[in-house]
Amino acid sequence: MIFDKNENISIITQDKASVIELVKKLDVLYNKFKNDNVIVNITSLKPVSVEEIVEFLQISNKHREAKHSFVIVSNKTDIDATPDELVVVPTLQEAYDIIEMEEMERDLGF
Repeated sequence: MIFDKNENISIITQDKASVIELVKKLDVLYNKFKNDNVIVNITSLKPVSVEEIVEFLQISNKHREAKHSFVIVSNKTDIDATPDELVVVPTLQEAYDIIEMEEMERDLGF
């Protein structure tokens, strides 16, 4: 797992372990990024099933309740089949765009 920080965005890149292992690590390390918007980049993993993506639901909901963005980047997942509560996009640029839009919505009180 690789941690990068860009202003108020933590970018977590997973390149080896499984999604389930990643979610467990994120739970343990949550305090490290709890005040940031988060991008979880899993594009280097093998195709990721919708069931694996759903593993992020609990931590995503917790993070979004705290008024921070949580975006998963995967170009090997059926994005249309993922639950609406999760934000999954195919590219890093789209993840940045989502965070920017959500920041504007929060600033406007939505």
